[in-house]
Amino acid sequence: MRICNATPADLSKLLAFREEAAAWLGALGTDQWSRPYPADRLLATIDAGVVFMVRDGEATAATITLTPEAEDGLWSDGELSEPSMFVNKLTVARTHAGQDLGGRLLDWAGDRAYRSGAVWLRLDAWTTNEPLQRYYLRHGFEHVRTVTEGGAVNGGPRVSGWLAQRSAQPVNHGFVDETTTPKPLPPA
Repeated sequence: MRICNATPADLSKLLAFREEAAAWLGALGTDQWSRPYPADRLLATIDAGVVFMVRDGEATAATITLTPEAEDGLWSDGELSEPSMFVNKLTVARTHAGQDLGGRLLDWAGDRAYRSGAVWLRLDAWTTNEPLQRYYLRHGFEHVRTVTEGGAVNGGPRVSGWLAQRSAQPVNHGFVDETTTPKPLPPA
């Protein structure tokens, strides 16, 4: 499997991934991702070069967004002064579920964050999705706190405020990495 930068041509696939994941999550009893994500915001992140796609031959197996930008209102000023990269929208196609592809993507993200000069790989997870929170804990993240105040980027109240982090470090993730060279993080 290879990982590469997403292009604008991937927008429809990314939106379909989100719908597929929302349906699967709904069947598990959570409302995670039930609100549509604005296509223009997604396209802006693709254009910014922070969305990545995992390809398995001709199939798209997964996606992850890795950005140096934190969502407003989640992390403290002190935490934001520490070099960090933030995971968003990690999604694995149901056709590729059960292979720990998400875990490998988290390893890839930690490696890329490290190569960017980050100390931390951070994320915010759905506040009420306890199985997802346990998944991140099993993959080496430590819960920092849960934030419920504020609004979501796609409207409504904040629903993704379970904050966790793990050290950014080099790791063998097993992907053929065809992504652009990570940009160094600006000094704090």
